[in-house]
Amino acid sequence: MNDICMPALSRRNFLTSLLATAVLPWATTSPGAAAPNVRQFRLRAATGTASLNPRSEQETGVWAYNKTVPGPELRVRQGDRLRIMVENGLAKETTVHWHGVRTPNAMDGVPHLTQRPIATGDSFAYEFDALDAGTFWYHPHQRSFEQVDRGLYGALVIEEANPIPVDRDLVWVLDDWRLTHQGDASDDFGHPHDAAHNGRMGNIVTINGQVPETFEVRRGERIRLRLINAANARIFGLDFRDHQPVVIALDGQPVTPHSQEAGRIVLGPAMRADIVLDCTGRPGERFTIEDTFYTGLEYNLLTIAYQDEPLREAVPDWPLELPANPLAEPDFANALRHEVLFTGGMMGAMVMQEMGLATASGGTVDGMGAMMRGGGIWLVNGVAAEGHVLEPMLALPRGKSCVLAMTNATAWHHPIHLHGHSFRVISRDGAPTSHREWRDTVLMAPRERIEIAFVADNPGDWMFHCHILEHQASGMTSVIRVA
Repeated sequence: MNDICMPALSRRNFLTSLLATAVLPWATTSPGAAAPNVRQFRLRAATGTASLNPRSEQETGVWAYNKTVPGPELRVRQGDRLRIMVENGLAKETTVHWHGVRTPNAMDGVPHLTQRPIATGDSFAYEFDALDAGTFWYHPHQRSFEQVDRGLYGALVIEEANPIPVDRDLVWVLDDWRLTHQGDASDDFGHPHDAAHNGRMGNIVTINGQVPETFEVRRGERIRLRLINAANARIFGLDFRDHQPVVIALDGQPVTPHSQEAGRIVLGPAMRADIVLDCTGRPGERFTIEDTFYTGLEYNLLTIAYQDEPLREAVPDWPLELPANPLAEPDFANALRHEVLFTGGMMGAMVMQEMGLATASGGTVDGMGAMMRGGGIWLVNGVAAEGHVLEPMLALPRGKSCVLAMTNATAWHHPIHLHGHSFRVISRDGAPTSHREWRDTVLMAPRERIEIAFVADNPGDWMFHCHILEHQASGMTSVIRVA
C-alpha cells in the first residue's frame, strides 16, 4: 500500500504550500487557457457554544468552523480555483474532506491515506478546482463520528455559470443532536449499541444550526432549496404535503427535473438534493413539512408560513433544467464488473441466512458477537476495516469503466459513499432506475441490491464506505485504487 502523507503546514509555510500546489496533479489549466479565478478562504476549527434552540436559553458546547454551526457557506462559481487554509484550534487532530467534490487525491482529507492529520495548532492548505457545479459540503474525516456530530461541517456551493432563474437560492443543512437534559452534547460517541444498529440518532433536529419554527414565503415565489443531510445516522424523509417540490439535482449532479412520489424527499446521511419549491399557497396560509421516514416516529420539521403580501399571483414558468457537469459516461458494454457484499451488524447473521449467503462469504459476523469480542461489527466483502489505511479492495485501471454490483445483506440502511468520483445508479433489485441519476452516495435498504457505474478517471487510493459514521468507524470501510 502506498500511503500519500503530506505534512501539516504552519502559517509561515502557507505561501510555500500555495506555490507547490499551483499545478495540481489531476485538475490543471490547459495551455493557453485563461487562468482560473482563485477564491481564498480560511477555516478555523475550535471549540465554542451555540444556541441550537431559540426557545431555550441553554447554550450547547460545540466544535465549530469560524465559531458558527454550520461553518461558513463557501460559495464559488464553476471553474474557480479554491484555496482554503484550515487551522486546527482543537485539542485533537483533524482533517477536512470535501464531500462529493472531485478533488486531486492529495486534497481529499482522509487521515493517513491522503494526508497527515492536522495537529493541534497547525494548518493545512487545500487547493482544488471547482470542476462540477452543484451542492456539496465539507467535514472532518478524522474521528468523524465525533467531530461531525459536535458541529464540524459546512456547505460548499458551486454555482453554475448561468444558474436557473429563481427568486431565492437557499441552503438547508439538516442535522440532529443528542443532548442531555442540561442541553449539553451527550458524550457517548462511538457507543457499541449505536455502531451495531442504525448509528447515533439525536433527540433534536436543526436546520442551519437552529431548531426551526417557521419558514416565511410569498405567493408566486420560486425558491431553490439546497438540502444537505449532515447527520451521523438519521435518514430524513421530508413530506412537503400540499406542495410538490421538483428535484433538479442529486448529490450536486443535475437530474431530469421530476417530482418525488407524494412529494417526499428522502436523504440518507451525506446525501443532498436541490429542489425547486413553487409557493402556490394563499396569503396567511400555513403548511407543515413533516419528517416521515421512521414509521411511528414522525414529527413536524417546520411550518411554511405565507406572508400577507404576495410576490406575484402565479409562479413564473422559468426553465428548470440544469446543464450537465463534465463527467465521463461509463462504457457499459466493456465495463469491469465487481461484486460488493456488505454484512454484519445486529441481526446480520440472520439476514445472511435468509438470503442464502451465510456460507457464500466470510462475512457471518453478528453485531453482538463482534462487540463482545471487541472486533469489527461491519464487513465489506468479508473484511472489517480498522482505520483508514487499508489494502485496496479493488485496483482499477485509470480510465476504465466499472460496474459495482452491491448487496446489502444486513438488517439496516447504509448510505454508501465513494470518494473522488460520481457514479450512475443504474438498477435497484434488478429493475433499471428511472433517471440513471449521478450520485456520490447511494442509500441502500436492508436486503437491497444496487448496481452503480462510473469511469475510474481520478487516480489515487479512494475511500469507499458507509456514511453512517458509526458504521464506518466499526468496519464498513474499504479502499478502491485507481492507477
